[in-house]
Amino acid sequence: MPEKFLKPYDPQETEPRIYAEWEKSGYFNPDVCIEKGVTAADAAPFSMVLPPPNVTGVLHMGSALMLAIEDIIVRFERMRGKKTLWLPGTDSAAIATQARVEKDVQKAEGKNRHDLGREELLSRIDAFIERNKSTMLAQMRAMGSSLDWSRYAYTMDEPRYRAVMEAFIRMHDAGLIYRGHRIVNWDPKGQTTISDDEIVYEERPAKLYTFRYGKEFPIPVATTRPETKVGDVAVAVHPDDERYRQFVGNEYDYIFCDVPIHIKVVADHAVDPAFGTGAVGVTPAHSQTDWDIAERHGLSHENIIIDEFAKMTVPGRLNGLKTAVAREAVVEWLKTETLLENEETITQNVSTAERTGGIVEPMPKLQWWVDVDKEFVLSHSEIPGIESGGTTTLKGIMRAAVDSAAMQFVTERYERVYRNWIDNLRPWCISRQIWFGHRIPVWYKGEEMRAAIESPGDGWVQDPDVLDTWFSSGLWTLSTLGWPAQTDDLQTFHPTSLIESGYDILFFWIARMVLMSGFLTGQVPFKKVYLHGLVRDGQGRKISKSLGNNIDPVDMAAKYGMDAVRLALVVGMAPGTDSRISEDKIKGYKHFANKLWNIARFVLEHCPEGPSPYLGGEDVWTDDIEGFTKWKVWALAEEITGDLENYRIHLAAEKLYHAVWHTFADEILEQAKMIFKGEDEDAKRRVAFYLYETLQILITLLHPFMPFVTEEIWQSLPTKDADFLMVASWPQA
Repeated sequence: MPEKFLKPYDPQETEPRIYAEWEKSGYFNPDVCIEKGVTAADAAPFSMVLPPPNVTGVLHMGSALMLAIEDIIVRFERMRGKKTLWLPGTDSAAIATQARVEKDVQKAEGKNRHDLGREELLSRIDAFIERNKSTMLAQMRAMGSSLDWSRYAYTMDEPRYRAVMEAFIRMHDAGLIYRGHRIVNWDPKGQTTISDDEIVYEERPAKLYTFRYGKEFPIPVATTRPETKVGDVAVAVHPDDERYRQFVGNEYDYIFCDVPIHIKVVADHAVDPAFGTGAVGVTPAHSQTDWDIAERHGLSHENIIIDEFAKMTVPGRLNGLKTAVAREAVVEWLKTETLLENEETITQNVSTAERTGGIVEPMPKLQWWVDVDKEFVLSHSEIPGIESGGTTTLKGIMRAAVDSAAMQFVTERYERVYRNWIDNLRPWCISRQIWFGHRIPVWYKGEEMRAAIESPGDGWVQDPDVLDTWFSSGLWTLSTLGWPAQTDDLQTFHPTSLIESGYDILFFWIARMVLMSGFLTGQVPFKKVYLHGLVRDGQGRKISKSLGNNIDPVDMAAKYGMDAVRLALVVGMAPGTDSRISEDKIKGYKHFANKLWNIARFVLEHCPEGPSPYLGGEDVWTDDIEGFTKWKVWALAEEITGDLENYRIHLAAEKLYHAVWHTFADEILEQAKMIFKGEDEDAKRRVAFYLYETLQILITLLHPFMPFVTEEIWQSLPTKDADFLMVASWPQA
C-alpha cells in the first residue's frame, strides 16, 4: 500500500499539486488528447464556452456553482472519448470596471475622467485589470476547472476586437444597426445608457398623488412622480371606461407650476382602468409606455424636462432642481392651488441600474440601435425553418432556433420565458456613454457619416461612444473559435454542444448570442441550454452583503477541500432551481472525501500483487459478497451515465454518495472484513480483486464530481488503463 495512505487525506497539499500535473499533461487541450492517443482523431466533438466572469472579480458561490457544473459535464464527456473543448475567457465588465477605476482616481487624486482624458483613463483601467485579473484565473484553477487555457480569450483582446468590428460593419451594412432618437434607460449616476435587462427593480415605499391640472379639468389623475407632469401632453384613459368617455378628444391649456402645458384626452388600451383613478398623464419624453401612446395618437415627443444629471430643465421655480426636490415643490404648489385631492403610501417597483445603483431616468437620446424587426435576406442558414437566401428578421431567427429544436432548453419552462421575451423585444440600444469598451466604428465629417473599422482619412472624427459589453460577449461562441476567419476550431466545434449559465442572464447574453450567431453564420450558437438557479444560504435566503451571509468558496476549500465544496454545490441542485449552501453542508462532504480515502486505504491494503485475473472476465463477483453483484455495479454505471447525459447532475451525485457510503462502505466492506478474518485464501483473493475493481469503477464515476481525491487515489492503483484518471475510459457495461 502506498505510504501516503498511512496519513489522513490532505486536500490543501493535494489539490494544487494535482492541478499542476493535469495542466502540465496538456490533456485539457483536445488537440493534445488526440496527439497522445487518448482521444480518436475522428471522435465526436463536444464543446462548451465558459460564460466569461469579470476579469477583475473574485469567485463567489454563484460562479463556483457554474464552474462545478460545467467541469462535471466536461470531464464526463472527455472520459467518454469525445473530442472535448471547454474554452475559458473573462469579460471586461466595462461599466463596473470603469466606475471602479474612476472612484479610485477621485478618492486618491480628486480628479474625474475628464481631468485625466480618454487615453490616460484607459491606461489606468488596463493597469488595474493587469493587477487584478490573476485572482479570478487562479480561483478558477483552484475549482479544478479543466479548461483549455491555451485558448483563453478576453472580451477586449485583439481577436475579439476584430470580431466585434466585423460584426458591427456587417449588421450596419444590412440596415440592422442604425442611429436614431428613441427612449433609453439613462443612468444619471453612471452617465450612460443601459439596456432593459440591466435594470434591477427594487420595491420601495412611494406616495401616490391624485390631482388635477386645473380647477376646471374634469379628470383626476394619479401619479407617483408629480414633478414629471410639467412634461405631460395628454391624459390617457381606457376606451371602455364609461367615466371618461365623454371627455375623449377634448383639449385643455394650463400653467402648471410655472410651466405652460397643453393636455389632450386620448383613449388607449395601455391604460389600466383599475389603477389609481383610471387616468394617467402622458409624458412621452420620459416613459417608454407614454412614448408609444404618443406615437399612436400623433402627440409631440419633444417635451424633455429632465437632463442627464436628473435635474429639471423647465422654466420657473423647478429649474435646476433634482427630481426628488422638484417633486416636493410640485406637491406644495398643488396644495397651495387646492389641486391635490389625495395622497396615499404604496409600494412601488423602482428602476435602478444594476452596476451603479442609480435610479434610472427614461429619456429620448440619439443612440445606436439594433433593429430586431427589420427584414433582411439571410444568405446562409442551417436553422430549419429559415431557408438560405430567404427573408427573415432577427426575431425570426431567435424564434426559429427553438421552433425547429435546433436549440433546446434542458428545462422547458425557460423556453416559454424565452419566447415571451422575444415577443416583447424592442430595438436593442448598443451605445454606451463611457470610454472603456469597443469604440463604435463610425466616423463623422460635417454632415457625412461612415461606418468603417479605420478612419476614412483626414478630418474624420470617430463616434465617442462604446458598444454595449453584451454586443461583444454576444459573439462569444464565434469569436473564441476564430470567427470571422473560417478556422479549424470553428468548423469542428461550432455550433457548440451546450451553454450552461445562471437563468438570470438568459436575456442579457444567451438570447443575444442566438441573435448574433444566427445573423452572422446562419447557425445556432449552441444545441442545448442548461440554466442553473441561484445559490442561497442554509435558510433559503438570497446571499447578499446586507445579510452578511456570503460564504466564500475559496475560504471553504481551504478548510474542507474543493471536492467537498463542489459536491455540496451540486447535490440538491436540479436544473433551473435555486439551491442551498452552508458550511455544515460542505463540512459533511469533507467527511465523505475522507470516507472515500479510507475505503481506498482498506482496499489497497488487501489487494494482492499483480494484475487481476478477473479483469474483463466472466463472473468473480457472485458468491462471496451479497448485495452488490457485478450486475448491480454496472447497472449503477449505466444509471449515472443516463443521469449525466440528461443533465440530472444532482441525482447522479446523490446516487454515488449513497452507493459509496451506504452500500460499498457500510455493507460490502463489512462483509469483506469478515472474509479477510477467515481461513479461505481463495475467497480472500476473489474478494480483494472484487473490491479493487469496484473501487476503480466507483472512483471513475465519481471523478467528474470530486476530481482531486479520485485522481490522487487513481495514481496509487497498481493497475490502470490511463496515466491520469481524467482521461481514463468511462465505465461501460
